[in-house]
Amino acid sequence: MFVTSRDNNVIRQYRHLSADGKFRRETGRFVVEGARLCEDAALSHVTIETLLYTASAAERYAPQVQTVIEAASSVYEITDSLALHISDTKSPQGLFCICLMPDGALPHLLPDGRYAALEAVQDPSNLGAMIRTAEALGLNGLLLSDGCCDPYNPKVLRGSMGGVFRLPLYLCGDFSSTLPQLSQDGFTTVACVVDETAQPVQSVSLGEGTVVVIGNEGNGLREETVKCCDLAMTIPMMGRAESLNASMAAGIVFWEMMRG
Repeated sequence: MFVTSRDNNVIRQYRHLSADGKFRRETGRFVVEGARLCEDAALSHVTIETLLYTASAAERYAPQVQTVIEAASSVYEITDSLALHISDTKSPQGLFCICLMPDGALPHLLPDGRYAALEAVQDPSNLGAMIRTAEALGLNGLLLSDGCCDPYNPKVLRGSMGGVFRLPLYLCGDFSSTLPQLSQDGFTTVACVVDETAQPVQSVSLGEGTVVVIGNEGNGLREETVKCCDLAMTIPMMGRAESLNASMAAGIVFWEMMRG
């Protein structure tokens, strides 16, 4: 089907999903833009409900478009002007998908797994980088608290480089109830804090059955959350900086987790 009107229901739905996190959560859908990410979604077995593409995209990105066409339930060709209308970028590649979210409920975690729990991480670029790094280093999943930005925000999707499609993400609400339950289940829960009295990260065993908790960019972890953890650790710093960027701190911690 060839779509030319901005009033088309699919076009309106795509724009609404792109801009509104509440609408994404209510409908259980999210959008993906760009040849690489759309192909990655298809190859990662994400359920693709709708594909929108331009004629120029079909010519320039023929292999990727064909891969997504084979995975999509419905396919629409759109004009270049509509691609500019719905795009979240200045120079769209002309390939867009509407996808179904996976179930984000917290399952029974792998008892020998390594997980990170992110509390109220609000910057989409930080969350995207954390997801990308966690997937690259082999973590078994990320737990997201209330207050975290939407992992299906377009900026998070781009920053994660497709990691959102492959790394299990679990929405856990308030960590004050989740963390004690994980401790009862045999996990060691570790709060990552800016505190010289906490154990240095390199001296803490972060092997199998560990959940490391990382806090908000500006305020770190809530005091109540730290108290729920089995122990606290810190990343020693030699310079005058008071703290590290949240995604940088997470990268250091994730490396130590997989090295341990």
